[in-house]
Amino acid sequence: QVQLVESGGGSVQAGDSLRLSCTASGHTDRSPNMGWFRHTPGKQREFVAGIDWGGGITDYAASVKGRFTISRDNAKNTVYLQMNSLKPEDAAVYSCAATRSSTISSPAAYEYWGRGTLVTVSS
Repeated sequence: QVQLVESGGGSVQAGDSLRLSCTASGHTDRSPNMGWFRHTPGKQREFVAGIDWGGGITDYAASVKGRFTISRDNAKNTVYLQMNSLKPEDAAVYSCAATRSSTISSPAAYEYWGRGTLVTVSS
């Protein structure tokens, strides 16, 4: 089992930045690859960014590439999502997830999920 807890969400203006954190505990070595997803009411869960255990492989949704950066600190069992130049359409509940799969962009590949943190962006 892996437990995931997100933090760092909040309300910001368009153009502002936020950094989300996801701290993992439990058998993290069994599901070492991590991803960030977002969800808004009436829409399907959307892949945002993913990162492998070593941090050498990352992937981003086209809508956030160049604005968001995923990183990790394995000593702290924490994955980060730095979000810059936020837009109103970025508003969502952001959840982190853990997987043993190398398919880090697919929600179906993830075994463990956090409860999410809310990001609101006003124009």
